[in-house]
Amino acid sequence: MDKVITFGEIMLRLSTGNNLRFSQAREFTANYGGGEYNVAVSLANYGIKTEFVTRLPENELGNICLAEMRKNNVDSNHVISGGSRLGLYFLETGAASRGSSVIYDRAYSAFSEIEPGMVDWEEVFKGATWFHWSGVTPAVSQSAAEACLEAVKTASKMGLTISADLNYRSKLWRYGKEPKKVMPELLKYSHVILGDLDTAFFMLGEKSVNPDYQNADSLPELYNRLFDRYPDLKLMATTLRYSVNASHQRIGGILYDGKKVHTAEVRDVAPVVDRVGSGDAFMGGLIYGLISAPEDTQRSLNLAVAACCLKHTIPGDINLINLTELEKMAAGDASGKVIR
Repeated sequence: MDKVITFGEIMLRLSTGNNLRFSQAREFTANYGGGEYNVAVSLANYGIKTEFVTRLPENELGNICLAEMRKNNVDSNHVISGGSRLGLYFLETGAASRGSSVIYDRAYSAFSEIEPGMVDWEEVFKGATWFHWSGVTPAVSQSAAEACLEAVKTASKMGLTISADLNYRSKLWRYGKEPKKVMPELLKYSHVILGDLDTAFFMLGEKSVNPDYQNADSLPELYNRLFDRYPDLKLMATTLRYSVNASHQRIGGILYDGKKVHTAEVRDVAPVVDRVGSGDAFMGGLIYGLISAPEDTQRSLNLAVAACCLKHTIPGDINLINLTELEKMAAGDASGKVIR
């Protein structure tokens, strides 16, 4: 049976309600989430065995995070304790022409102070088949970047499939290192990468390429530059987002397998309830597709786009949909009819 391990930070999210601005808010809605954790929850909802590895403080908020993992059927067997605080982020939810805004409060969090050697990765990866990480983790701190590199090296040595979401966050990367000094070494172990081409080249310290995603014939040359650099790379996916406004998104996707560019139908999502975590939902759908039917690349992409669209309709970080809903959407049924 397949088992997926994800590694990253889970945070307390505090959101303004009713599209209020930070300056108007007198109360906040609490949710818990984080990129790699969100992926683990999606996969658990689809019937895949998952485990999330992180570092949590020994206090009530840390205990709540563990309870959240249990509630969402995500194993926490190798969560380590330490540090004094849980990372936070604040979300001002936009509407129409006003975009959403995020303020991070994760400096000196328990996870940001994780160090190499704290996690026994060989023990973690016993019986696992897949490891997922994202570019958020090496952006948090130097020691988190080193722990992530330790993880991917061990996963590679033990023969796991490794996936990465580039997840560039301009408000992170504040510890003196630029992505181009950290990400190239991490990415060379990955078999599946999610991200747009310009972000990939930026993280590698190369010039932007301004890809024309509407012209599929022009893309292989650009993707192949990454495939040539990283011989272990098998697939690269890109989420296509066309923002009409904060309340109306158009979502599609591209998946390149080294030979062919696969595209998915662009779907309208309106009104948007919550777009945070939609990229993680895409990643969860993609990994599920690649695990359940690795030979059907088009199906994997369709599932990823469907998951991303559905996440836009769900408040909070995590994509609370089941496999039946996912497959129905991927098959083209976006009617939203009442199920009686």
